[in-house]
Amino acid sequence: MKLLFPFFFFLFAITAYGQQTDSPVFKPPFSGPLSFSGNFGEIRATHFHGGLDFRTGGAINIPIRALGDGYISKVRVNNGSGYIVEVTYDNGYRTINRHLEGLLPPFKAIIDSIQYQQESYEVEFTPEPDQYRVKTGESIGLSGNRGYSFGPHLHLDVIETETDEYVDPVPLFGNIITDNIAPKAFGFMLIPQLGKGVVDRKTVPQTYTPDDKKVIKAWGEIGAAVKAYDFMNGSQNRCGVHTVELRVDDSLFYRSIIDRFTYEESRQVNTWSQNGYMKSFITPGNELQMFDAFNGNNGLITIDEERDYTLHYTLTDVSGNQSEYKFKVRGEKQNIPEINTGSKSYFRWNKVNHLNEPGMSVVFPKGAFHEDILLLNQVKPDSNAIAYTYQLHNKAVSLFKPAVLQIGLRNMPVSDTSKYFIGRVTNKGLSSVGGVYEDGFIKANIRTLGTYTIGIDTVPPKVATVNRESWAKNGKIVLSISDNQTGISNHRATIDGKYVVLYRPNMMQSQYICDLNPKYIEKGKKHLLEVTVVDGCGNETIVSETFFW
Repeated sequence: MKLLFPFFFFLFAITAYGQQTDSPVFKPPFSGPLSFSGNFGEIRATHFHGGLDFRTGGAINIPIRALGDGYISKVRVNNGSGYIVEVTYDNGYRTINRHLEGLLPPFKAIIDSIQYQQESYEVEFTPEPDQYRVKTGESIGLSGNRGYSFGPHLHLDVIETETDEYVDPVPLFGNIITDNIAPKAFGFMLIPQLGKGVVDRKTVPQTYTPDDKKVIKAWGEIGAAVKAYDFMNGSQNRCGVHTVELRVDDSLFYRSIIDRFTYEESRQVNTWSQNGYMKSFITPGNELQMFDAFNGNNGLITIDEERDYTLHYTLTDVSGNQSEYKFKVRGEKQNIPEINTGSKSYFRWNKVNHLNEPGMSVVFPKGAFHEDILLLNQVKPDSNAIAYTYQLHNKAVSLFKPAVLQIGLRNMPVSDTSKYFIGRVTNKGLSSVGGVYEDGFIKANIRTLGTYTIGIDTVPPKVATVNRESWAKNGKIVLSISDNQTGISNHRATIDGKYVVLYRPNMMQSQYICDLNPKYIEKGKKHLLEVTVVDGCGNETIVSETFFW
């Protein structure tokens, strides 16, 4: 049968059905034009992005304002997000403002005091309700670039107080956010179901571009997926798509609406995302509330007739901008290889699973997978190595519950068993997942399938001073601290024998800073700084420096 039109064709249209409200719930967090580097529900490696990333024009210390009337309900500081201010509003929402550079004076003093009392950088303060009231537009802190941040910005989470669910903030700002750019698809994936389908005579997922003119042939049960991004005015960043709909021959099969989720649901992003493609079907272990299937088969497509099936995607952003894509899949009878469900490598998602190889065992708890999986595992022996290398699977599949992996030591060039660790083999080398020695094995929890072996780390961390001559002038001690194998496990700093806060402002950099605070450090004299840094295998570096301040 000859196709009546090119295999892939693209329909594009923009509409604006006004999901944003004319009566905004919130005022902007700062003055000036609003643009974003990340949006709500955007796919991250291990979670959904829970809020909006507001650009601050490359600047820090911009006053962040209260979005409405309410009270400051919590102030925190941690490595991942820097200073954090939570505000509970009178309108039924709570916000979390992350990556701040500074706090209001009363909170900065309180946080400093708690840090020195607890001898920890990561602390929090919870005021009494209504103790610190704020009015719309009042400053609640200063924007920054702290924590896991690739540039100055404000990350804003909005949580519905009644349900404790993270919600998309964009509609709550009304029409002050300009967006007339529709989402764009960059690729499609067809996923033959294990032992039930094939695509182009293959049992593994196949990908195609929107302008691909190849005639796809499939048979049996398959799932579809789309790689697509949304774009906003004034930003080149790729953002997540609010709504995805899939129709097959004009029948609605599937819809996803990414507008709310709970904190616990966030890690399940990988039940939906596969290598950046958004699945248009619901896997058995998927517990997310944002997906609906309408065909009685969780959105899966059954190709059982020798004809053309039309797949029609509609992509919509939160502002109502919309794009459409259609392509055809030709039903053609093909052999579907049988799967040996009794194989030691065939694991069911709703059971406890064990994998045992010479010198290795791993236990996957019930619910570690979101669908049945056939592992492509193998052993790579090397009698001269510390341990064999074990491929659990040929892909880095995320687990939803940690599995317990233990690998036996075949050679012990170092007698100290604390120096061994389990590492995942990557293109950049061995990535440590830690581990402890137990009866000839190194044992660790893993959250990702892949290839693992045992490494050894006897090299202590590196500690170096940075611009030491400027410490007194700037009122800051700056150090460079790094470890190339198992990472920094902990560190502690003292000045004249008393604890001081030594923190890492930005997790993308190796610099650590100690602010010289006259409340805790006497001015006008020579001081002794002592820093102890320990890596993941217990290797320790101690440095001492004298300085005048």
